Amino acid sequence: MFALPVSTHPSIGRLTLRLSGFVRGRLWLQVLVAMFAGIATGMAIGPTGGWLSPAMAQLVSNWLAIPGYLFLSMVQMIVIPLVVASIILGMTSSRDMAQLRSMGLRTGLFFLFTTVVAALIGVLVALAVEPGAYLQVAQLPVAAPTAGADAAGAGAGAAPSLASLPAQIVRVVPTNPLAASVEQNMLQVVVFAIFVGVALVTMEGKLARPLVDLLGAVQEVSMVVVRWAMYLVPAAVFGLMTQLTARMGLDALLGMGVYVLTVLGALLLAFAFLMLVYALGRRRSPLGFLKGSRDVLLLAFSTSSSAAVMPLTIRTAEDALGVHKGVSRFVIPLGTTINMAGTALYQVIATLFLAQVYQVDVGLSGLLLVVVLAVGASIGSPGTPGIGIVILSMMLGTVGIPAEGIALIIGVDRVLDMSRTTLNVAGDLVAASVIDQYTAPASAPADGTAGVVS
Repeated sequence: MFALPVSTHPSIGRLTLRLSGFVRGRLWLQVLVAMFAGIATGMAIGPTGGWLSPAMAQLVSNWLAIPGYLFLSMVQMIVIPLVVASIILGMTSSRDMAQLRSMGLRTGLFFLFTTVVAALIGVLVALAVEPGAYLQVAQLPVAAPTAGADAAGAGAGAAPSLASLPAQIVRVVPTNPLAASVEQNMLQVVVFAIFVGVALVTMEGKLARPLVDLLGAVQEVSMVVVRWAMYLVPAAVFGLMTQLTARMGLDALLGMGVYVLTVLGALLLAFAFLMLVYALGRRRSPLGFLKGSRDVLLLAFSTSSSAAVMPLTIRTAEDALGVHKGVSRFVIPLGTTINMAGTALYQVIATLFLAQVYQVDVGLSGLLLVVVLAVGASIGSPGTPGIGIVILSMMLGTVGIPAEGIALIIGVDRVLDMSRTTLNVAGDLVAASVIDQYTAPASAPADGTAGVVS
């Protein structure tokens, strides 16, 4: 057993400083300005203002949305190598297999617990507010214009059965890691990375070091690409909001106001729950957590991508929250891919919202199915912008809800995506802090530098 020096590759430190520069440059404020400017532009050229004909408005908005699609593509392009390298490097920084096994079990249980609680909060809030009662079926689009919704209509089938569960469990282990990467099956990718990380920990140091050095270089390259993508964020938000508002019109967006407020309120309740978990599990004040994590939470809100801000999340956990490096560099990359409490909460409320709009009686069994599907689908989904809407499109047909409602959900998804990403990142930080409280070796100093060569 051995512990490889993860800081031999200083990509986390250097690139965290570069990402922090976006916070100092008030990227979050630029995003808010771009969002409102995009809404105003879309209103002017769309059906609300009528400055341009529908065909010309669509053409102009499509060109303005190019930076947004470039940003999404760049983050999706780099998320696989970034997550794989980070998980493996985090595991090789562990001291021994016993600690790794203990930390892995506690991490998985913690993520499952918080995701289930978030989904249940979504159910309770959606049933209490009933946001779908404030929107008429006639206000919904006739057909969904997205590939995700088309896929949902084509691929919707029966709900997963108990008989198919063994086969689904076996499929978690990828027979072809390259195919899993191409299909962005993040759960299989994470399992593959964990297998490789465990193998490297058990190998002789001189044999494992070349691969660890290579992964350090992969992590460095990945984060350089992420930094490039970050420069597109304000233009991306402006273009996407212009396109959506021009297509939907202001009336439809205003009709979704109750739904938006319902999701935001539920996310605040889930965040309060995380703060309670932090206070009890870490035995520290949530105010200290908020002060230490402010920058990374603002950046997560700006980018809508937990993967893009992962290096800053790791650095925040270590420097501001006092988490050991061996814990933070294992828990946070893992949480970036499987800890999606905000996404699960959003999917539950969106599903029940559309069920209320279309007057579909979900029932108690349907509610349980929605919670299970939301938790299961969110685990292993990529931490990239817009992934929640894709997962949602695959859930609706299972409980008998028309998929065309996706088109209206997309109209307000940008703000909700930014907010639920913030909750996801906060959950990663809380998980790392609480798990560090019970897992980190007592002999290691608070900064986690023991056994690490700078």
